[in-house]
Amino acid sequence: MKVLAIESSAVTASVAIMTEDTLIAEYTINYKKTHSQTLLPMIDEICRMTETDVSDIDIVAVSDGPGSFTGLRIGAATGKGIALAKNKPMVAVPTLEAMAYNLIGDDRLICPVMDARRKHLYTALYRFNHNNELECLMDKSLLSYEEFCGKLNGMKDDIHTDIIFTGDGIDVARDYFDEELTCDYNYAPAHLRSQKAGSVAMAALDMYKAGEVTDAAHLSPDYLRPSQAERERMNSNE
Repeated sequence: MKVLAIESSAVTASVAIMTEDTLIAEYTINYKKTHSQTLLPMIDEICRMTETDVSDIDIVAVSDGPGSFTGLRIGAATGKGIALAKNKPMVAVPTLEAMAYNLIGDDRLICPVMDARRKHLYTALYRFNHNNELECLMDKSLLSYEEFCGKLNGMKDDIHTDIIFTGDGIDVARDYFDEELTCDYNYAPAHLRSQKAGSVAMAALDMYKAGEVTDAAHLSPDYLRPSQAERERMNSNE
């Protein structure tokens, strides 16, 4: 079973080819280039370097959000184009779940935090059980820094292990966390913080085995909140 995975939910652009046993190739760029410039050339490159024909791919997986509206749309459109052209099944992997897979095997609680701008975060809380199956302890949500810290502090008595944070939310909210959080926590090292297509692929394989397949024609990213244009339109109608 060979997966082509695409991650474009934030600044990081990442693509990977993976089987159940091997990460064959992963190409990740965390730099100021648009995903419309990078994704297709990156896919072409890893296919060329691994002598992989896109027709040999069994599953196309994309990071499904939340995240950047533009990035998610470009990733979804790229994945849909390949899946529809080659008649391949798609798996839409929730971005926060894929980020948790960066830390598979860790026995701490895993809390992905994505910068949602304006002192807000996209976040959730997960753990891997003894079978390395992902369990959700707090559903994905959009929270202000204050709401987020209040929620974790309120869970302190029920949490019997450290929390480990991963994601670009660390870069913008770290000082606030260090001042306001009273629970025990750590930060993932830099190489495990950014979104990775390899983690999208790992999650996609588990989802595919569980029958969680998406119709490519009807794939729509989960933005978790209205776009800026939609918010402005709603405000103008009030």
